[in-house]
Order: sequence, then C-alpha cells, then structure tokens
Amino acid sequence: MATAEGRGRALCDSGLLSHVCEGVALFSKVSKGCVVAGPSSGVGKTTVALGLMAALKRRGQIVQPFKCGPDFLDPGHHTRVCGRASRNLDGWMLPVDRNRTLFHQHASTADISIVEGVMGLFDGSGEAAGSGAGSTAEIARLLGLPIVLVVDASAMAASAAALVHGFATFDATIRVAGVIFNRVGSANHFRLLREAMAQVPGVATLGYLPRDAALHIPERYLGLVTAGEGALTDQAIAHLAEIVERHVDIDRLLDLATVVPADAPSDERPADERPVLNASLARPVRIGVARDRAFCFYYEDNFDALRAAGAEIVPFSPLDDAALPADLDALYIGGGYPELWAEPLSANHGMREAVTRFIDAGGAVYAECGGLMYLSTAIRTREGGAWPMVGALPLTVAMTERSQRFGYVEITLTQDSLLGAAGTMARGHSFHYSAIVDHTGSPATLPRAYRTRYTLSGLEEAEGFTTGRVLASYVHIHFLSNPVLATEFVRRIRAA
Repeated sequence: MATAEGRGRALCDSGLLSHVCEGVALFSKVSKGCVVAGPSSGVGKTTVALGLMAALKRRGQIVQPFKCGPDFLDPGHHTRVCGRASRNLDGWMLPVDRNRTLFHQHASTADISIVEGVMGLFDGSGEAAGSGAGSTAEIARLLGLPIVLVVDASAMAASAAALVHGFATFDATIRVAGVIFNRVGSANHFRLLREAMAQVPGVATLGYLPRDAALHIPERYLGLVTAGEGALTDQAIAHLAEIVERHVDIDRLLDLATVVPADAPSDERPADERPVLNASLARPVRIGVARDRAFCFYYEDNFDALRAAGAEIVPFSPLDDAALPADLDALYIGGGYPELWAEPLSANHGMREAVTRFIDAGGAVYAECGGLMYLSTAIRTREGGAWPMVGALPLTVAMTERSQRFGYVEITLTQDSLLGAAGTMARGHSFHYSAIVDHTGSPATLPRAYRTRYTLSGLEEAEGFTTGRVLASYVHIHFLSNPVLATEFVRRIRAA
C-alpha cells in the first residue's frame, strides 16, 4: 500500500501541486481546521480570523490561512500574519473537487487551517436563490469543517444567543460549533451573552473581543486597505494576538477543530486537462508579473498553475522599477489600486516606455482590471486629474462613485486569444469603481474576445479588449476554474 508521503510525492511529480511541494512530505502531518464565519458582512470576521491566526502562530503553530470567495484584500493580511500565502476557496468559481484538492494540498502541511468566510454564512453567488453556491456554508460542508460564528454583540445581549441559535439550526448539513462575540462592551456584557448562550445547545461560547479602536483596520471603497500599505504592523499583530489570548479559549477552539484527513482527495480531472510540469524544456516561459503597492490583486493559485504549465514568475514594479526585467516572454498585470498611485505611475516614464516597447515588439500582455487601467490612455481620478498611462489601449478610464459590474462572471471566449481557443469557458469576479468613458480611437474597431454573463444582474455583454497580443479585461479570472487556461496561456506564449 502506498504511504501518505508517497502519494504526496506522486502528486508533486505529476505537476498537480505547486512548486512548494519540492522537499516537503505532503499529507503526512496531522492537521486541523475550522471556518470563521459571520451572520453578515461587517461583523468583524477578518479581525477575529487574523487574531486567531496571530495567537496560534505565537504558540508555535504552523497556520495555513484560506479565504472563501473571490476577495484579494483579506488574503493579503492573512499572508502577512501567518507567513504563508493565503489561498482562495470558492464554490462557484472552482469545481467541487478542485476546492478539496487545494485545501488538502496546503492544509496538510500546517498544524491548523483557518478558513475565513465571505459575507453572511449562507450568502452566495446570487445566481440561484437557496442554492448556496459560492457561500461560506458550502465550503464548510464541502470540507467537513466546523464553523466558529463571529457575532457583533455591540447592541445586543440575550438576543445574540437567539441569532446564534437560528444560524446553528438553519441548515442541518453544517455544524456551527462555537461562537466568538465581537465589540463587547465589558466583562459584564460578556457574562450576559454567555448566560444566554446556555440556551443554545451544542454551540460553545469561545470568548470575545472587546471594543478596541486599535483592532480596526482602515477601509476604502473596495474593502480593507492592502497589506502592502503597512496597516498591520508587527505591534498591531502582537496586540491582536494578546487580545485573543486574553479573551478567547484557544484550547477549546483547537478541541473543536476537525482533523484534516491525511489522504488527499482526487481532483478527478481528465488527464489531458491537468497541468503538466515542463521540466524537460530548456527554458521556462518568463512571465513578468506586476506586483507592488498599486498592483496586488492576484489569486496565488494562478501563479502555481502557470508554474506547473512551465512558466517562471518574474515580479516587477510599475511604480518603482525604471525598466522591465530582461528576457520576458509575457506580462501579467493584475488588479489593485492604480488610481491611488496614478501620479507616480504616470511619472515613471521609463517603465511606461518599456511596456510600450515590449508590446510594439509583439510581446504578449494579459491585464485584469487595474492592469487594464494601466494600459489605457489615461486614468481620470475623482479629484479631477487625468494622468497619462501606457496608452496601449485606446481607452480612457474614469473613477466612479458607485461600483460597476459587481459580482461573479462567467466568460466564454468568442475568438482565439492568449487564454485559449474560441469557445473556452472560464469563471471569475468583477468589482471596480471605474468605467471607460471615451475612446481616443474608434471603439467599434477594438475587438472583444469575451462574452460575459454577470450572475447578480444577469447582464450579458462583449468584453475582453484585444489589440495585437494584448488581452485586457475588468474581470479577474481564476485560472483553476478551467485548467486549460494556464496551459494554453503558456503554450501560446511559447509558440509565438
């Protein structure tokens, strides 16, 4: 019979797992996990999750963070606290077995995994009412993990217990195992909450976080500020850990957490759809990835998929670097907050010219959201400035007061592109506060490579702007929503 270590090695050798497999005996560590969820957005899930991560890490635990849903901001803070890349799990964007495989791949190399939920526990994609697709509850059920519910008790006492009871009994296929109250006014306030919880069988009262302005992470229109902006200092992380250790029963939480099975589940993909590591090739495809304070919205598993397909990821900074790294075969410019850095991005003439030369020479460029904005002619900020950008796309982008095209997106390629042949499907997410307001060229002549369908609104439209070997879109695609995306991307770059 094959050993757990042997199975892990076989998966590494097949290229199904990320490059971190090297030198690691996967699936041989006893590991536990739980989900941190809330009744709604804004109750403090991220603060509690980060506090638990920090406290567990302080105890010497290897903590693997995960985030339910398509968010980029919370995973950045998870990574900052845990020192391990946070991974997105998503029941709508990714097939069921892909979520299981990703979870076990990374959870099994840690002592404990903390999975932070998204929105309210049962809130999902909005595509089919009651389906739960894309919800935190779906991921908890899929992985067999217990749920720790975070409840904002700032304006409640006994009523908080009634709320917990409702969430614990709403769906018998999941298990709400514990509750942590947030924004509690005093020890006496917590006593009232704990006494009321005696009427909720099967749900442990694990503790609370007090009202504390120091626990607040600043926000802006897309959510929390990015981890790269330094909101979570070492002192702030230490304070989080101390508060949790003082007021939350960590030992009880560890007792409630579920043991992650040692055997990795099958991904159940046809062999011809699985990324294969091109180790025999003389040189990997070198993909320059824009990563800095302006561009930081990426799914970490996209990079792993590209590496498994034979790519080398080469980071660069459109803000700080004067030129592109040498010998690049393609660029990948993700999302972020380029509008906040529009002036220094515009002032970095060396980088803008380097990107232009790369495109003019036939270089392949894939850009998402903020990357589209950077490749446009100009970004118009809310303050009224118009900052020239690369100009590869004859589009001008203006910041808006309201979000545009929010929600999950299903994409069908309507023509051959960097991501595959016409007819290829993918899934992703859209969330931005900008719009294309005019064109310096004729908009009718700029080809579109996508047909998009937005799950919340039902809107369908042509998207995915192309010019030469540039593909730019407002949609953030998860490459593992369709495993051919990464392999086709690398293959088409190599073929060119």
